[in-house]
Amino acid sequence: MSPHSPSEYDFFIPVVDIFTLDTEASISRDADCPSPSTALVRAGYLGHVPHAPSLAFSLRTLEHFRLLRARKPSFSIEAFAKVLCDSYRIPYRRRYRTSLSGAFDAYLAILRGVDKKINETLGRDTPNWRILNACPPCTYELEEEPTLTFGRMYVLDGGNSAKRMAEGARNRGDMREYTESDYLLPRTYVDKFANEVQSRNLETLDSPEANDDDDDNTEADPTRLNIASDCSKNWKAAASDEKKRMWSIFDETGIFVSACRHGLLLWVTDMVRSGELAKYPLAIISKVLELLGERSLAAYDIGCGFASTIRSSSLGKAFEQQGCRICVDVFHGYAHNYACQTKNHPNGIQGAGIEDFGAIERFFSASNALAPVICYATAYRRSVFLDLFFKQWDDDKYLNLATMIYHNYKQSINIIASESLALDGAKVSLGIQDGDLEAWRQEEIEYIACLGKETEWDIHAMTYVELLQKLRDAQTCASDTSLQFISMVPSDYQFLPPSQDVSYSANVSATRKLETHHRYHAERLDTLQREVVALEVKMGVAHRWQPTSPEYQETMKYMATHTYQRALDNLQRLVVQRLFKLQKLNISQTAYKMRTHISKSLQTRCHAIQTAIKKYNDAASQLHPPRPPLEWSKVSHYSFLEEFNLLRETRQDIRDKMWARPAIRETMRQWLHIQRAKEEIERCNVEVRRLHTFIVDEDRHFTHIYALSGFSGVASPGLRKGRVDLDVEGDGMDGILAGHQHEHEHDGDDETIEMIDDEGDDMQDIGTLVEYLSDLALTR
Repeated sequence: MSPHSPSEYDFFIPVVDIFTLDTEASISRDADCPSPSTALVRAGYLGHVPHAPSLAFSLRTLEHFRLLRARKPSFSIEAFAKVLCDSYRIPYRRRYRTSLSGAFDAYLAILRGVDKKINETLGRDTPNWRILNACPPCTYELEEEPTLTFGRMYVLDGGNSAKRMAEGARNRGDMREYTESDYLLPRTYVDKFANEVQSRNLETLDSPEANDDDDDNTEADPTRLNIASDCSKNWKAAASDEKKRMWSIFDETGIFVSACRHGLLLWVTDMVRSGELAKYPLAIISKVLELLGERSLAAYDIGCGFASTIRSSSLGKAFEQQGCRICVDVFHGYAHNYACQTKNHPNGIQGAGIEDFGAIERFFSASNALAPVICYATAYRRSVFLDLFFKQWDDDKYLNLATMIYHNYKQSINIIASESLALDGAKVSLGIQDGDLEAWRQEEIEYIACLGKETEWDIHAMTYVELLQKLRDAQTCASDTSLQFISMVPSDYQFLPPSQDVSYSANVSATRKLETHHRYHAERLDTLQREVVALEVKMGVAHRWQPTSPEYQETMKYMATHTYQRALDNLQRLVVQRLFKLQKLNISQTAYKMRTHISKSLQTRCHAIQTAIKKYNDAASQLHPPRPPLEWSKVSHYSFLEEFNLLRETRQDIRDKMWARPAIRETMRQWLHIQRAKEEIERCNVEVRRLHTFIVDEDRHFTHIYALSGFSGVASPGLRKGRVDLDVEGDGMDGILAGHQHEHEHDGDDETIEMIDDEGDDMQDIGTLVEYLSDLALTR
């Protein structure tokens, strides 16, 4: 092609290029070029406005900024504009940031258009293609593969770091709407689930947590009450006070995210002027039922309470028919009461493997860096930056799929190898079998499920005894006041005229006070007598209980146990809140003032726990037989709610249970851990084969390119510079690799041999992983 000759359409324009530091560029423009912007792009530049730009940025500079933002989401446009000014050694002006922002918006729009064309060419533009194909280990199902207990496992949760301030004068000019993300569910779709379930747990309205979470401007959602169960209150109440009354100053108060167990995102919804309303997870569950198939396992921090919300909604029937289930993730699970953990914690769910369902927690940990950039952004730019982060997150997780499976497999093997010997030794020494462990586990679940439940008779009996005690006290008070009132008039009383009795007024006042007390106690006695009689009729008590009655004494023992359990509940609540404060204190990027506030709260919490321990010990001493007292040094080291539940006293002594013995409990824990590890290996066997097959099938696309008549490149992959082979521990690894290479030496086709011998890093890693896993001998 001959060099371009000068034209009357050529022009000069100020440019910004961080690599060359050029300040001006000559742009060649043909007569058939439709606009200066087109000529700029052909020359490698992009203007800050579509028409008549006065400044242009090189595409390399914009791409460099995009890569920087992908790896450092908190790196703002203003910061990069200042870097450019420093590179050119000129003072920073706000117009530079505005120009860079406009050019970067256009550059991202161009990239989205290119991606759209590529997806159309590859046939990846069908509805929900990303959901159905983005994660090969989850979606790339194979013929004759083993059936897993749960076909898909995913996690969902909400976070408020992606808040955006309410509209103000500074961003009213940007009226654009970003609708090109296939991650975000439309608000109209989410709002369909706003009033799915009517309120049933009305008592939560009286709790401080419920009152603090809602504001006058908060959207009313009755379903919110259904997901606030007792076990979720333990950790939900630990939220900081400044986060409980903030919804009115934000438009979007965060995002609700769902992701598969490998960390790739499924769907995201904006939380609009509210906290975690039930409509957000319900909208995602609806999509799961529609697209992901049967037998899915979801994890949610309040999955125990939210399960009843699903059953009460329009999704309940389909959720049950498809064999779906919801549990709590490992991190939040330990803040739930132990009765909930026995049913909903992944460690006790058959088929869950060793998955911790912590993908969303890690996602929010990374997305927190984006918060300072989008908090004051326009709605359009917030959505754009979030979408960029979502794509980069998925790209990173996609590249690490094999690594994740490898580490999960290796961890499972280590669990089986390290704990099987200890488990076998414990079973021999204790004289038990796997069947005993399974039976004791089921017995424990049934026992814990009934723990703390009171019968109607017990409730009425406690009320009856309390009324009898009040009645006796009222009778004593009425008798005493009556006696005082009668004895107020002396037996040798003589009438004197008022002028001669200087204490007349004082005597009148004292008499009226005694008469008031007399009438009050008489009326109170009459009221209590009516209440006692009414309760006796309701309970069918023919003869009033006396302190010496067996029923009375038995109820007194039960009331002592009830007081003990209430003291234990209060102690448990304070310890759980302390654990969450300690965890938050160690979170990275917690500000100094917040750390100081948390530290002071911890000091207050410790004093409250010490007071609760004293009340617990007082209640424990009233039991028959008395329970051992607790000490601060012991309680301060409690880390699991199981330790509190084993302190509870019921009519059936827990010490008679085999599963309550420390040695048996440790053996059961090892047994459950090994069972989950074996399930994880079964799932990894399926997932690694899916991933390997996917990579092989993707490789076939290259053969079509190589077969083109005009192809002039090298028809084989190369060797990556600085490649390090996958270091896999285990005997015979070198032999496996050598055998793999020797296996392909006699394939016959020289070109095929060259392609196999020169496989790229990804194919090498996957092939090594598959053969390594297939040759492992699993021993118990």
